[in-house]
Amino acid sequence: MKTVILIPARYASTRYPGKPLAMLTLPDGTRKSLIQLTWEAAMRASGADAVHVVTDDDRIREAAEAFGASVLMTSSDCRNGTERCADALARHDIEADLIVNVQGDAPLTPPWFVEDLIAAMAADPAADVATPVLHCDARSYANFIEDRQAGRVGGTTAVFAANQHAMYFSKEVLPYIDPQERGRGDLPVYHHVGIYAYRPSALAAYMSWPVGRMEALEGLEQLRFLENGHAVRCVIVEGRGRVFWELNNPADVARIEAVLGEM
Repeated sequence: MKTVILIPARYASTRYPGKPLAMLTLPDGTRKSLIQLTWEAAMRASGADAVHVVTDDDRIREAAEAFGASVLMTSSDCRNGTERCADALARHDIEADLIVNVQGDAPLTPPWFVEDLIAAMAADPAADVATPVLHCDARSYANFIEDRQAGRVGGTTAVFAANQHAMYFSKEVLPYIDPQERGRGDLPVYHHVGIYAYRPSALAAYMSWPVGRMEALEGLEQLRFLENGHAVRCVIVEGRGRVFWELNNPADVARIEAVLGEM
């Protein structure tokens, strides 16, 4: 499979304007932008033929080109990362059997998350959309609960069936766990990792559908697939002792810097 990784990045984030250019401090005291750290994480994954940052913003383009990334410009009308990937595919005549969307706010993405996703798509030709899910450790679950109690919208959880097809994705913490049971280590809560793999035909179908009601309410682009009866395979990945979290809110900067300090 010819595989291309696209990293969609937009400046006008509702919750965190300018987020791709937010600076994080590394353990050695150097500082790098969120988009650079995410690009470096994507570059560490094997199995891709090319990696591109895709954006409609010249500030992001200039920053990405400065640290050596290939940048593809897209329409400012793209409403989410999946639409931006589809636009890049069409606008730049990208030839690929598989498009991997690595969201631009995930600098803690281990390379095997991407590699396992690519391998799962190679092993299952019938799957045309897939995304990784990670069993929540105690630290990540506590972050989810802390965000919800503070009224913040943080990460996303996934609920899936026995065949690993997604049933629902939500910014709420699903399933509900009684507070008295939260100390157990085997809670069935899965963190949705913001990476997607699509066949080109799935991206074309996505662009033919209107924004769905659940997609609009949750603000989750992947729900458009489910609302149109299109299967999304959940690929279970392992943390291998690494903590995973995305930069969703300004409060996440300190969380991610803390994890970077432990790596």
